[in-house]
Amino acid sequence: MKYLHRFSFFILLTLAAAGCHRTPDEMLIRHAIDNAAQAAEQVDASAVVRPLTDDFDGNSGTMTRQDLGNLLRVAKFRGETLHAVLGAVDVQPRGERYVASFTVTLTSGGKLFPSQLGVFQVETAWRRDGHDWRCYSATWTQQL
Repeated sequence: MKYLHRFSFFILLTLAAAGCHRTPDEMLIRHAIDNAAQAAEQVDASAVVRPLTDDFDGNSGTMTRQDLGNLLRVAKFRGETLHAVLGAVDVQPRGERYVASFTVTLTSGGKLFPSQLGVFQVETAWRRDGHDWRCYSATWTQQL
């Protein structure tokens, strides 16, 4: 009986510790990037822009959150396909914010994107917004 009480206590302690487990911020950011890449392949504008802040700045003002959403809406309307293959995502803390860097290879089966496709080096900046991490800035350069 004494062992049963100890075992029960151990089980309760383990469950309590598991309930306190919090997903690390780096993993949340990687998950958001993966979700956005999957949404891009579905040409789902709403899901792609979901992790972006309202004041998102793409490539020093060349693309806003709204611009990106509109581009994907046009692509969806035209029946375009898009494929996004992510390289390894490196997430580094910068004070209370994070920077995530990765490569992405974009290909398409349509005509809207051809000059804008290839391999890109991407650097994204993230800040906490409530319980979520949201991307407020991104820069990308075509590698190939």
